[in-house]
Amino acid sequence: MAVEITIPRLGWSMDEGIFGEWLIADGEFVEAGAAIFTLESEKALQEVESVDAGILKILSSGPREGDTVAVGTLLAYLLEDGEPVPTGTVIESAGDASVPSTIDEEPPAASATTGSTSTLPEQDAANVSRREANGLPAISPRAARLARELGIDWSGLNGSGRTGRIRECDIRAAASQRTGEGQSAIGTRIGATRRIIAERMLASVRATAPVTITKRVDATHLVGLREQYKTSGHQLVPAYHDIIAKLTAITLRQFPVMNCQWTEDGLVQPDGIHIGLAVDTEAGLLVPVIRNADQLALLDLATKSHRVIERARQRACTASELSGGTFTITSLGQFGIETFTPIINTPETAILGLGAIRREAVVLDDDRIVPRDRLPLSLTFDHRVTDGAPAARFLQQLCIAIENPGACLIQ
Repeated sequence: MAVEITIPRLGWSMDEGIFGEWLIADGEFVEAGAAIFTLESEKALQEVESVDAGILKILSSGPREGDTVAVGTLLAYLLEDGEPVPTGTVIESAGDASVPSTIDEEPPAASATTGSTSTLPEQDAANVSRREANGLPAISPRAARLARELGIDWSGLNGSGRTGRIRECDIRAAASQRTGEGQSAIGTRIGATRRIIAERMLASVRATAPVTITKRVDATHLVGLREQYKTSGHQLVPAYHDIIAKLTAITLRQFPVMNCQWTEDGLVQPDGIHIGLAVDTEAGLLVPVIRNADQLALLDLATKSHRVIERARQRACTASELSGGTFTITSLGQFGIETFTPIINTPETAILGLGAIRREAVVLDDDRIVPRDRLPLSLTFDHRVTDGAPAARFLQQLCIAIENPGACLIQ
């Protein structure tokens, strides 16, 4: 029996993704568990594996690289040797006369005797019924929410989804057309990663009560510690963000309120301290997570950090590597930025920004002027969860750890 290959739901909030490429050619045999195509969703480019075995037959009307595809979209079939293609589908084939070439607007509904699934999702069917009842086109919940946010009247739009359902991309196209009247289009596609980043940043600002406090800390011993690693012959030298991530994780033990998550069920205390590291990639900002950072030795943390950062830059991180963080660290110090306003990576409730370390003249208590390395820190916290004083005490304690990193790391 023909097995349908469709776009899977890779995350609970996923409605659509960006199709990547086929990893197995049309007509080749697919082993169960083999990766057959790539899909970009929830900030990650993932390989989708087949749960069945069979000969791959790809729909000629299927998506191309970079196309936006809805969850449930039919892409191809897995067939047994000699098995015919289901009636009414268009399959890519090079001169195979036995392959049907009929073009149907919609694939046929499943037969009750075959046991195969219908190609019309239940949600789409409900949308069709609603459209017939109230005279309005069907629209996905996320598209309707976006339309309200952008002030778009969608009642006259033609949806690009199956059965004509209006999707998020249709609302964005309408908004772009409205704002771009009289202007030349730049022709740049907003990819799934950029859209997800935009949505989460906007949602964070709207859903939290963010407050940012800043403090400059004496990082002379921090710089000295890293220099010791450089001269000690270690194969991997911890980066500043690795050392600070470890010190932050240790400090979070004393301030669990800074390690909370705000969810629909209320304030949740996670079962560990999982530090997210914001990484600048060609596709946009990604935040891979170092799990149980407080329990890792510094060099182990640095090794994991190096690996997930490289995977993020290569777009190889899985969804699990990009989720579950409880506190995020981001840095603009490499660009010479000192203080800034980091945006909380919800459902987390705090984020720490690292500025540029600079050598400055500092007046000591005995009035001597000496050169010291200074590091500016920017802590954004959700005022719904904690007040300014506890957040300031956390930042103060973290500064003490940074000023004396060796003593903290041997605990």
